[in-house]
Amino acid sequence: MEPVFDTLLSGFPYFISHFGLTLIMLGAGVFIYEKITPYHELELVRQGNVAASISMAAGILGLAIPLASCLEGSVSLWDIFIWGWVILIIQILAFYFANLVIDNLKERIQNNEIGPAILLFAGKISIALINAAAISDKF
Repeated sequence: MEPVFDTLLSGFPYFISHFGLTLIMLGAGVFIYEKITPYHELELVRQGNVAASISMAAGILGLAIPLASCLEGSVSLWDIFIWGWVILIIQILAFYFANLVIDNLKERIQNNEIGPAILLFAGKISIALINAAAISDKF
């Protein structure tokens, strides 16, 4: 039983630092994403806007999925930090691409239209999955 505790004690700081940095990158990414998008999703969510909730959920998952993939293959904190920024940039670009494809996206989300929000969700998650696969292949 002692080797198990030795492994825990030696691996726990690595776990905490990598897990903690990934959570910080997720929080920072969501914050920046919320500030960059043309409408304030969190404010709309607080007002009961379901379309904004769907969009924001996709934004969070769109960052978390590739960050989890990055965490899984990380060899250092720098891996998570650098690739975390790449992930954020890709998700922001995905949002702006969706904004070009879906007519009047800002107004439609603000007007609580579910259809465009679901399409936006699918686009963000699709890009996140591809992003995660590409990042996991970086090693």
